[in-house]
Amino acid sequence: TFAGFAPDYMRRSQRMLDGIVAMMEAGKPCAAICHGPWMFCSARTSNGDPVIKGKKATCFHAIKDDVINAGATYVADQTCVVDGNLITAQTPSDLGEFCKAIIRGLKA
Repeated sequence: TFAGFAPDYMRRSQRMLDGIVAMMEAGKPCAAICHGPWMFCSARTSNGDPVIKGKKATCFHAIKDDVINAGATYVADQTCVVDGNLITAQTPSDLGEFCKAIIRGLKA
């Protein structure tokens, strides 16, 4: 799944959040760039934890506190971070590396 378009609106949709949880729990590649990781902060497992909790991730610097507060380890010095099936990138200028990581995730 790709969570990078209008994340503020999407994270208020329970159907979208449920989809993220299902994909993460199924081990499917889940990718977000820029503000997209907000989706992984808002999507919560059945025990109430954000799906990003315990994962390494990166994002646009303006939402790094939200990623950290959701229980992720924020990685500032990498433009694209892969932790299991979670793929995150910082900005649209990182799209090349981000897309390659998604393709590798889909092939795995």
